[in-house]
Amino acid sequence: MIGKKRKTLDKHFVNQDVYEAALDRLRYLYKRFDRVVVSFSGGKDSTAVLNLCVQVAREIGRLPVDVHFYDEECISPDTADYVERVFKSADINMTWYCIPIKHRNACSRRQPYWHPWNVAERDLWVRAMPEWATTEMPGFVFGMSMPDCLHLPFSGSRETVAMLRGIRAQESMRRLSISLRSEIDNYIHQKDGSAANFYLCDPIYDWTVNDVWVSPLKFNWDYNRTYDRFEAMGVSRPAQRVGPPFGEEPLGLLHSWGICYPDLWHKMTARVPGAATAARYALTDLYGYRLTAPPNGLTWREWAFRILDLYDEPWRTQVANSVKKVIARHKNKTHRPIPDDDVDPMSGVSWRSLAHIALKGDFKRRQAGMTTTRAIMRARSLGLTLEQLLEVERENDGPRY
Repeated sequence: MIGKKRKTLDKHFVNQDVYEAALDRLRYLYKRFDRVVVSFSGGKDSTAVLNLCVQVAREIGRLPVDVHFYDEECISPDTADYVERVFKSADINMTWYCIPIKHRNACSRRQPYWHPWNVAERDLWVRAMPEWATTEMPGFVFGMSMPDCLHLPFSGSRETVAMLRGIRAQESMRRLSISLRSEIDNYIHQKDGSAANFYLCDPIYDWTVNDVWVSPLKFNWDYNRTYDRFEAMGVSRPAQRVGPPFGEEPLGLLHSWGICYPDLWHKMTARVPGAATAARYALTDLYGYRLTAPPNGLTWREWAFRILDLYDEPWRTQVANSVKKVIARHKNKTHRPIPDDDVDPMSGVSWRSLAHIALKGDFKRRQAGMTTTRAIMRARSLGLTLEQLLEVERENDGPRY
């Protein structure tokens, strides 16, 4: 049984490099689970996982490696070529899915999701569907997101399944906290609502971005040439993403696709609602980029509520609930009212940050999850320790609001 001994926020360093540690984890996963499958995106992190898995599978006689690739339609020609090379490898047994899975569309408040390979929008597809694509999945219902679907191919099977992902703790505090919750098998997780035999596994969770980037050079791995184009443009390496650029995080690089792939560009901007507008204004305050002041003399609090009114239902309620949860988090941590501009050093909340959450939409609640990081940074800027903040709270222990 996979142990979950205790919740912890400890970090330990060991006398083993991350490369050897990842190989040891993969050897264990092959022993522990009936089936090991790589969730492959064509990006740098899943490339590392794939090549490490091939190495271990060859070592123990378990080739070919099972791989699932979810084609998001609006991918670069370089990504499509790279994934096809992997697909044709004798060491790989890939299922190439082309299914209308729901994806975030941060380009539009009225249509905050889009569905690649939606047959009702066939005339807008940016490229032809590969002839070898798998277009059906048992249990799939239109409107499901990626987390809803990963376990579906294994539902009804008695095999235990380890789905390998290229998730790294360095990328966010949320990912770090998940990896630190258990002292045993902390890279093995089971998602609520998924099949009982299905586990998500992150064998390179402790790798840094530099570890991932140096690996193709050091081990002569094939990789996605989209990164070469971003590198030539001067895009910072942590910001380079090869997936569709319509989500909240990659939206700021949407314009770069027009430079890198001009033949694809006009199709991409026509494919997703609001993409043409976002391509022009994503790096302005219209999309929350470097938002310095609310318009028309409004306070941040007033502006936050005005932004909520820009959404149609049911999206207005969804975004409002996200804002309410952050407000409740503040009230649980401090008696102080929410400041308008600078975040509170105890909660990490301000009306400015709430306006930013509302403007972004934050449908995945990643911005909302950054309150702890904001609180730490604010406390440091004020020269306050956690003990000092708690003492202030005790001295001012009065009615909340």
